[in-house]
Parts: sequence; C-alpha cells; structure tokens
Amino acid sequence: MQTVLVTGGTGYIGSHTSVELIESGYKVVIADNLSNSQIEVLDGIKEITGVRPDFEKFDLCEREKVFSLFKKYRIDAIIHFAALKAVGESVEKPLEYYYNNIVTLINLLQAMKKYNTSSFVFSSSCTVYGQPDQLPVNENAPVKKAMSPYGNTKQIAEEIIQDTIHVTPLMKAISLRYFNPIGAHKSAEIGELPLGIPQNLVPFVTQTVAGIRNKLSVFGNDYNTPDGTPIRDYIYVCDLAKAHVVAVKRMLNNENKQNFEVFNLGTGNGISVLEIIKTFENATGKKINYEIVGRREGDIEKVWADTSFANKELGWKSDTPLDETLKSAWEWEKRIRNIK
Repeated sequence: MQTVLVTGGTGYIGSHTSVELIESGYKVVIADNLSNSQIEVLDGIKEITGVRPDFEKFDLCEREKVFSLFKKYRIDAIIHFAALKAVGESVEKPLEYYYNNIVTLINLLQAMKKYNTSSFVFSSSCTVYGQPDQLPVNENAPVKKAMSPYGNTKQIAEEIIQDTIHVTPLMKAISLRYFNPIGAHKSAEIGELPLGIPQNLVPFVTQTVAGIRNKLSVFGNDYNTPDGTPIRDYIYVCDLAKAHVVAVKRMLNNENKQNFEVFNLGTGNGISVLEIIKTFENATGKKINYEIVGRREGDIEKVWADTSFANKELGWKSDTPLDETLKSAWEWEKRIRNIK
C-alpha cells in the first residue's frame, strides 16, 4: 500500500481528499497543527471510510519535526494543503502569510530530497492569475501581480517548486490551481467548518441561515458583471478532492508529461454572489438575510476556469450540479448545529 502525506489533512479540502485517497486504496498520514481545524474531523473520516488515518500534530514550520515525520514513515507522495488562506486577512497580516506559507513548503521540499520522495501535489489557486485579460482563464494565461499577499504566496511557492525540480531530476510536481471549493461530503460527516468568522461565501451563507451570523455582507454591487456582484467558479469539494487522487496516481504511475505540470480545477462556469444566494434559497427553501456593502480589498471582479486541459489530460471533470452542492453545505451546517 502506497503512503500519501496530506498536510493540512484535517482542514476542509484536506479531509475530503483524505477520504478519496483512502477509498482509492492509499494509506493516509495527516500532518496538521489544528490552527484552523478540529481533531474530530478524524472521526468523520473514519465514519465514512472505516479507516482512521495516522495523525501527527505539529507545525510544519518546525523543520526538525518535518524531518522526523519522514524518518517515521516511508512517504510515496505528498499533497500539500497546509497554509494560511484568507485573502482579506493576508492583506492585514502579510508577514504571517509569507512566513507560514513559504517556510512550510521549503521544509517539505528539503525533506523530500533527503528521503527520496518523488511526487508532490501543490494546492495552488486561481488567485495567481489576478484579474485575467481573457475569460475563461486557461493554464497559459500570464501570472499577474498578485492582488493579495495570499495570492503572492501561491505564485512564489510555484516558482520555488519549479526551481527545485529543475535541479532535482527525480522529483516531480503537479500544481492544482483551483477556483472556489464549496459544499460538503454527501454523508454530512465532514464539511467546511471555519474557526471564527468565515472568510468564504458559502459558510457565511449557511451560518447566517442557521442564525449564527446576523446577516451576510455582499461586498460590492458595482462591478462590471450582469448583476454587479463578483463572479467566481464554484466547484464541489468532493469533485475537487478526486482530482488530487488522479494527480497522485499520474505521478506514481509515471504518466506525467513533464516534471512540473499545472492544471486548472473548476467547473468552467462563472456564478455571481447574488446567483449563489438565489440558488441556495431555491435549493433549500431558506431565505438569506443579506445586505450590499462596499467592495473588499484584494477581491477581483470576475474569474472562471477553462478546464479543458484538466478534462483531457487527467480524465477528470467537475459535474455536480450547483444546487446539489449548496444543499450539501446546508445539510452539513444543520448536522453540526443540531438543526432539524
């Protein structure tokens, strides 16, 4: 059985990916400092798969602990999720973001070289494109100056990975640039559970409907979009998780075409904030209390993916309907809040 290290594996995307890996026959080792997740997520993973993944609690900024992890396990591949990830917060706390997101990556790459781990999947982001000149955006679009420190850490990380691979022939990596993951596992055993005030749209929606938040703020209605609100490409988290498993298999089976590959992961559809609100209300029968407020620093106007390269090369596609995805997010919220 091949072993995959999932950093940030108790987090939102990491937990769903861990489920898909286990169900695909991999042994999963999770490393997480629980700074933005909870240990109970492991119970949800076990409930779904019947397997409780190995878990190591520490901060990946601690180099010696990273190396100790590689001594303990024979790691075949890494999926690196662990990072600070809020656009708005990164504008306020740039040094925290640069330190955490870059140092953790360097520590992992150094350990990979020392212990001969060959395959690395990087959790990247569509933020590397900034506001694209053309939509939908494909993998050949220029990487523009980032509009937030968070986005910049993703750009810098990809450069570090490429430079490392260039001088390390046995190492290969796939950078998955994904758009906006939403929803929860159909079992409602795991889902998105931000600590504190949600930074992402859908958990703020579900918490508002659940009565935890008074109202949802829609940041700007004066953008150059059909209804004036920002447009994003919202992808079901379980579809996204499956792509990570495909990426791992691609490298472990030596099917990659280059030592560093990039794929956009999205649906190919641009959906506005107001469209999310309307679709959620229709899917769940619940009304959302929201108000229009000013724009938020670091936000771009509109972006959605050209996914044709990932569809063709990986044989992967995100096709879960938006209403089903939003309903899964509400089922998860109801479960954790004991709402009937």
